[in-house]
Amino acid sequence: MSEVDFYTTIEKSSNAEFKDRGSKFFAFAFPIKSAEEFRAALQVLKKDHPKAVHHCFAYRIGTDGNNFRSSDDGEPSGTAGKPILGQIDSKGVTDLAVVVVRYWGGTMLGVPGLINAYKTATALALQITPIIEKQIEMNYSIEFDYTIMNEVMMIIKQFNCTVHSNEMQLFCNIKAGVPKNRQDDVLNRLGDLRNVSVEKIA
Repeated sequence: MSEVDFYTTIEKSSNAEFKDRGSKFFAFAFPIKSAEEFRAALQVLKKDHPKAVHHCFAYRIGTDGNNFRSSDDGEPSGTAGKPILGQIDSKGVTDLAVVVVRYWGGTMLGVPGLINAYKTATALALQITPIIEKQIEMNYSIEFDYTIMNEVMMIIKQFNCTVHSNEMQLFCNIKAGVPKNRQDDVLNRLGDLRNVSVEKIA
């Protein structure tokens, strides 16, 4: 089985604290599936920590390596977002975000001090949350006649597909994530059934 059939991520949120010369850095790591989900979580953290001077972050989503972002949120360029993203990447994880909230302690830490603080806070948060392996899935929309519901559900179960949504009427529609390394088997099995239409969705 090739490496690209799986990815690693975190299952649960975690947080950790790092202190340096009076400044406190609270790192919050949490799983996400989209940039919208991240923005909502960031707003909640900003409400929870209104007195913090910075809310720096980085996230990575998906397995193609193209969907990521980092922000120094007013810290000197490259001292916060990049070190946070660096820790995410050194763990080889995706579909997660880390926000580090800083409370100012009255002493300037300088560029090396800031890089170390954001890096260490992130590393501590990622150390205490279990890293899990998940299979890469391709999303499909499956339409079928209600009469063959059992056969369709059996295939979905047998190949460990994830059901994202299902509309069960006279004509049914299921949106499911099919494991990348089993999609040919699933498509062949569904193709053997009558009145099933399968469409790949982005």
